[in-house]
Amino acid sequence: MKFQILNTEVYGIEKSIKASGNPMRTEFDRNPITEKDELRATKLGNARNGEGHDNYLKGIIVQMDLIAPLYFWKQAQRYHWFDFVSSQSTMHCLLKFNVETQCVEETNKKVIDIVEQLVNEYKAMDEKDPNRIKKWREIVASLPCGFCLGATMTTNYQQLKTMYLQRRHHKLEEWHFFCAWCETLPKFLELTGVAKL
Repeated sequence: MKFQILNTEVYGIEKSIKASGNPMRTEFDRNPITEKDELRATKLGNARNGEGHDNYLKGIIVQMDLIAPLYFWKQAQRYHWFDFVSSQSTMHCLLKFNVETQCVEETNKKVIDIVEQLVNEYKAMDEKDPNRIKKWREIVASLPCGFCLGATMTTNYQQLKTMYLQRRHHKLEEWHFFCAWCETLPKFLELTGVAKL
């Protein structure tokens, strides 16, 4: 299995660009975005993280399906606005997965063999066997970090800007792939200024 980002959808670009001018307005502007709006939004979006000038980027919502190994998910969960809409469940589907094909290729084959053996032992047990729950817990506790699960996620351009800036030089290639994906989002480079770094 490989790290994948699928079915990306982006919402609210024009409304958020227009909203970037709200602090200086006495009335809301309902006109289409202008070059002036674009220039202001780009200038504010290029502000350093934490200054607050780029807050309008929160209005540009991104949804995607992300398939990643457990070691990636542990790092991704630290971000405040990178929310799980719904994810694949080990509780419901672990016994249905092919463990070997669900893992990244770097996962040690011996570890995969152990988990597959545990799954086979569990499946061979009588449903009323009191040790069955212990076997289930052993399977879950033995899953390698290279095991991949997918989730539908919601985030926004401000959070992606932070993730991009913090992870673009990370050791894990998954973060490099993630940052390259960010660069493909509409107006992401222009509105966040990350390309200038």
